Amino acid sequence: MAVATDRLEAAVDAYLAHLAVERGSSPNTLRAYGNDLRRYIGYLRGTGVDDLAAAREADVSGFVVALRSGDAPLAASSAARALAAVRGLHRFAARDGLVTDDVSRAVTPPAAAKRLPRTLSVDEVEQLLAGCIGEGPTGLRDRALLELLYSTGARISEAVGIDVDDLDPSTRTVLLRGKGGKQRIVPVGRPALAAVDAWLVRGRPALAARSHGTPALLLNARGQRLSRQSAWHVLRGAAEVAGVRTEVSPHTLRHCFATHLLSGGADVRVVQELLGHASVATTQVYTHVNVDALREVYATAHPRARG
Repeated sequence: MAVATDRLEAAVDAYLAHLAVERGSSPNTLRAYGNDLRRYIGYLRGTGVDDLAAAREADVSGFVVALRSGDAPLAASSAARALAAVRGLHRFAARDGLVTDDVSRAVTPPAAAKRLPRTLSVDEVEQLLAGCIGEGPTGLRDRALLELLYSTGARISEAVGIDVDDLDPSTRTVLLRGKGGKQRIVPVGRPALAAVDAWLVRGRPALAARSHGTPALLLNARGQRLSRQSAWHVLRGAAEVAGVRTEVSPHTLRHCFATHLLSGGADVRVVQELLGHASVATTQVYTHVNVDALREVYATAHPRARG
């Protein structure tokens, strides 16, 4: 058994040496991989496997299951990291002839739990929008940006990608360019149109004069197209000024757009089209956000709810 045990440890040591010398992995990476792989060979020994060449796909998948169960189960992300180390070991061993086949290649990492998107109430959105104050060019721009994000459900990258000619006030629509070059036309509410008009009349000309001209609707202080990073800073800054305590993200107003539409009775497939989702399954995550509201309605309306 001692010799066999040495084979498992020798394979791990050879792989770690490969990572250190040929791949230039950091000490922290080597330490993490080493811990995961020694946990793996401990699992193999516990199942009677004393040589990497004797391991099978079921052993690799069983290791992942063991990581996710027991008294101290690992999170999906930690189990996925351990599996990455194990797959790297088997791939290395197969390439170097230590084993005849890579039995780990078909084993997939556990799916991470989906987090519900953070949203704001309608009152909190109004509070956030009120955080954009001032009649200067940047204040008018910031208000136009946030109104557009909430009114259209656009991603920040889509909002900063809007050109002046993409907005059609007569039909109250805007052309958005989404992921993969896909385009969609979405409605724009009157408050957003009013904010954009104020920006176009009283704000944009002053900034546009600072550059050689750009078709972009939203401009930075140099007269160039506003970047995604700058737009994110605008959103975060408005939240701080308005005193919004809920954590905001670049997609916060997009999440609010979808959640508030569904709460108002919009069909999920209509919301899917407005968001530009390829699959309705992606949109359906928003149907789970209002669990508290549903529970409150149930508690007040169902005759057996208070039993």
